[in-house]
Amino acid sequence: MQGKIIKGIAGFYYVFCEDDRLYECKAKGIFRKDGIKPYVGDNVVIQVLEKEKKIGNIEEILSRKNALLRPAVANVDQAMVIFAMAEPMPNLNLLDRFLVMMEREGVETVICFSKQDIVSEQEEERLKSIYEKCTNRVLTFSNKENTGIQAVKDCLRGKTTVLAGPSGVGKSSLVNRIFPQAESETGAISEKIGRGKHTTRHSELFHIGKDSYLFDTPGFSSLKVPEIEKEELHRYFTEFLPYEGQCRYIGCSHIHEPGCVIKEDLEKGKICRSRYENYVQMYEELAEAEKRKNWRNRK
Repeated sequence: MQGKIIKGIAGFYYVFCEDDRLYECKAKGIFRKDGIKPYVGDNVVIQVLEKEKKIGNIEEILSRKNALLRPAVANVDQAMVIFAMAEPMPNLNLLDRFLVMMEREGVETVICFSKQDIVSEQEEERLKSIYEKCTNRVLTFSNKENTGIQAVKDCLRGKTTVLAGPSGVGKSSLVNRIFPQAESETGAISEKIGRGKHTTRHSELFHIGKDSYLFDTPGFSSLKVPEIEKEELHRYFTEFLPYEGQCRYIGCSHIHEPGCVIKEDLEKGKICRSRYENYVQMYEELAEAEKRKNWRNRK
């Protein structure tokens, strides 16, 4: 029988199947042997072991459209990343790392800034202007005032969306506004396995409407730069792309070289300084990782 993994906890996978039943499954040992891990969002084939108790085994993971490592989910149409505009202050370095990850995977990202009710209009517009230049769609909302929620709902319609962001930004509250059944569904699974209801600790997939699915994922406080060549990094800062080939030197890193059009427009205020500084930091991290790798290879 075919189904979709909607939640995974401690080696158990909850698979919603074509008979409209939710089965608790274990993955067959061959997956561990081959180094394959089922992801929430995977379409799978299961063997039903006990139909009344709704217990089975995952026998096959069907072909994936895509797969993300953090958050660990599969078959995603878009990402929606949530950051608070205040309390806590947004960590734009962390946001930029997330955007690089999604750009590399070819996943369109919608940026949502929460807690609209506690910042000035000027601060809201400042944050929006930074990321609208990156060709991202930017939304703002307030769970407390119930403003901007409809625009978020509209953005989710007809897509499978992974919802991500650091802890404490109102992510779970937003999920419960969009899909009030989420809390009861999570509670039912938590009761079955003897765990408390969440602050989200595991990725979970909700069917929120016709052809519309939402992944709720654990919060994160840090992200490594994806394992890419440092020369690739500029491709994932989308506001840099119109400058391709315009610098004095071929292969310009946009850091040290003279005649760099990106640095020139940075000084003119056309490139956001925080975005550029985060680019430089990530570039230097990749360069340092490359040095360590080369040193290990020489040993």
